[in-house]
Amino acid sequence: MSDINVAVLVGRLTRDSELKYTPSGLPICRFSIAVNRSKKQDDQWVDEPHYFDIEFYGKSAEGLSKYLLKGRQVAVQGELRQDRWEKDGQQRSKVVIVAATIRPIGAPPQGSGDVSGRRYAPDAAAPKPEPSNGQTSVPPAIDEFTDDIPF
Repeated sequence: MSDINVAVLVGRLTRDSELKYTPSGLPICRFSIAVNRSKKQDDQWVDEPHYFDIEFYGKSAEGLSKYLLKGRQVAVQGELRQDRWEKDGQQRSKVVIVAATIRPIGAPPQGSGDVSGRRYAPDAAAPKPEPSNGQTSVPPAIDEFTDDIPF
């Protein structure tokens, strides 16, 4: 049997995404998300946040990075990777999620600005990035369903 390494999370960005490039020119988008877990504390249910670092590579990362703003809800599908290094004689490690797919969910948070300094109007849908070199654009966010769902 082969090993399986799949992570699927839905959470909110804890900070605006950061876009950098490798020396060879590969775009890398980095951000973190908070995913709440409900747990019972005494007689009440409380949310316990868990934080995950995400890395997204390639042209899609470059196009999507300006829409990944603090407070924005996203769905992330990818795999876990453990980075290891030594600092001051101590072995250290960190687990990150290397995303294969990222889907923004809903409208951008109110009052948030994108990397270019523009501000979104509270009721405006996020602008779609321009497709370049055959790349597909990001699908529009779905804020509400118009179909009647029988369940």
